[in-house]
Amino acid sequence: MMPNSLQQLPAALRIAVIAIGWVILVGGMHFFLNGERPPANHVLMGYMPVITNLAAPVVDYATREASVRFEALKFGSFAEMSEAFRSGHIQAAFIIAPLAVALHQQGVPLKVVYIGNRHESTLVQRKDLQCRSLSEMRGKTVAVPIRYSGHLLAVKRYLREQGMEPESIRLVEIPPPDMPAALSTGGIDGYFVGEPFASKALVSGIATRLVDVEAIWPKFICNLMIVRDDLVRDHPDWVQTLVTASVRSGFWARDHIEDAVALAARYWGQDPKVVSYAFEHPPGRIRFDLYTPAVEEMEQVAEEMRSAGLLDGRPDLSAMVENRFARAVKVEKVSSVDKVLVQ
Repeated sequence: MMPNSLQQLPAALRIAVIAIGWVILVGGMHFFLNGERPPANHVLMGYMPVITNLAAPVVDYATREASVRFEALKFGSFAEMSEAFRSGHIQAAFIIAPLAVALHQQGVPLKVVYIGNRHESTLVQRKDLQCRSLSEMRGKTVAVPIRYSGHLLAVKRYLREQGMEPESIRLVEIPPPDMPAALSTGGIDGYFVGEPFASKALVSGIATRLVDVEAIWPKFICNLMIVRDDLVRDHPDWVQTLVTASVRSGFWARDHIEDAVALAARYWGQDPKVVSYAFEHPPGRIRFDLYTPAVEEMEQVAEEMRSAGLLDGRPDLSAMVENRFARAVKVEKVSSVDKVLVQ
């Protein structure tokens, strides 16, 4: 439409046309600026800043000058991360386990190649509640990171095993970074999340520890790593490097807690005192050695999803599990963070 033609339109319509044009222009700029692809030897990894995903910042740091760069992108919610993976904007994601099952069922081409550090999720309660068990939270409101989370499944599983109704505890979704504030304002009575978000409330004194996840679900899987099928197909050596470095990052952190805390706190933008508390309370809690994905464990997650009404049918989960990369990793001590790439 020519300028003089635009001027002949009624004022309201003219404003609408200009507004639509502006939206299109801004949208195009957004796509241009955010749709830029990384270099060919550059892999983008999405993650949330929790201990189960410690490998993400460690591998990012260790590959800053490597021939293949693995860059960690921190997300504010799992929903945003899943959409970035679905769209291909990121090629790998440290993501909450049930959401990986849901993405697979929806046809997103992915493989589970690594299980994040385990036994690092904690349920905290408002300090004034003084409940002694999860069953005493009946009628209370507890936040979980997302509906498709192992934390929701763990609560539902516990209630079932205790013979309680599934809705005995009201579960709501709140992104982990917002949980401490929601608790302090009284919007919720407690929350269940990966560390260090629970420790933030414990250190500040607004909450008390109620349940460690391993007490109600031994070997609980919080997050795992998924990679896109085309990365496995076209660059299996890159995937091996990524998985090897992820596994070795856990053993490095286990033996160099102070260094791991400093690196994680810097990447996460968290108080080092909070991160240190999460790593060491209670001492030796976190499991760094259960990193190999297994179809049986994913089927257990899927079964809990079906029980909670989050999954229909029985998808072939063997098609989403690729454990050859994790099985190829040699377990040994790692002397420094730069050595996570050396095997």
